[in-house]
Amino acid sequence: MGKLIIDAHTHLWLKQDTKVGGKTVRTCDGNGSRSIFMDEEVQMLPPFMTDGRNTAEVFLSNMDYAQVGGAVVVQEVIDGNQNEYLLQVQQRYPDRFFCMGMAFTLEEAKTVLTNGLKGIAIPGHRVAEPLHNLMPVFKFMEANGMVLSMCLADSERQVEEMREVIQECPDLKVAIGHFGFVTTPSFKSQVMLAREGRNVTVESGGITWLYNSEFYPYPSAVRSIREAADWVGMDRLMWGSDYPRTITAITYKMSYDFICKSKELTEAEKAMFLGENACKFYGFKNLPDLPYIKNMSE
Repeated sequence: MGKLIIDAHTHLWLKQDTKVGGKTVRTCDGNGSRSIFMDEEVQMLPPFMTDGRNTAEVFLSNMDYAQVGGAVVVQEVIDGNQNEYLLQVQQRYPDRFFCMGMAFTLEEAKTVLTNGLKGIAIPGHRVAEPLHNLMPVFKFMEANGMVLSMCLADSERQVEEMREVIQECPDLKVAIGHFGFVTTPSFKSQVMLAREGRNVTVESGGITWLYNSEFYPYPSAVRSIREAADWVGMDRLMWGSDYPRTITAITYKMSYDFICKSKELTEAEKAMFLGENACKFYGFKNLPDLPYIKNMSE
């Protein structure tokens, strides 16, 4: 393939067992690939992951097979706080992962940094309070060179608030997640936040989920990537898979090879989107050379 591939939006956890808005999220008894999600049983993991553990080792096997050199691990409140586990992952595999802590207060942010994680993921769409209430956290992150992963609500509700954060913290590295909730009316305004600051990017984590009704090879998703690049430049965009939830429907490699096969993007644009931009933004170094291993059935 010859391309540097870095996944800018993934998840890992050892155990799901939490409540969000009073509703349950936990691994099902007797079937570890399924979870009770907001009180409804769903297929949370691919059916071959039977113990409910979404570990770095299983992910690395998927990454090696799909020739994905590195991955950014973000967090979501639906998985519970995984700071302790992600610190272990970061220490064990420092060249393959950039792991994000979860923090909502200044003290929590200080603990994340002290423990050795250089980024914080805030699922803003789960945050009811105005984002400027978190300004002490953002200021601390800016002063200490940390990276912010921010998924906004699937509406205009938080766009102006995020614009204020970017303006107040011009040196803070910000990655807007879920490709600005591309299938909603707030898509353009969220992507345009990348024009508000020199350190703002947009990553496509979950884009195959958002276009799931269309399914592979996701022509509308490719057109949306083309459109976003026309608005803010391909150098502000990064690929993300939202592993592992998205690979209940497709394989991990399918979550990016629809981009490789598209004729709507140039080879240079594909290289930037799939890995070069993320490598610069997150500072990945010493990524492995992953040769293609053919399938037994080929």
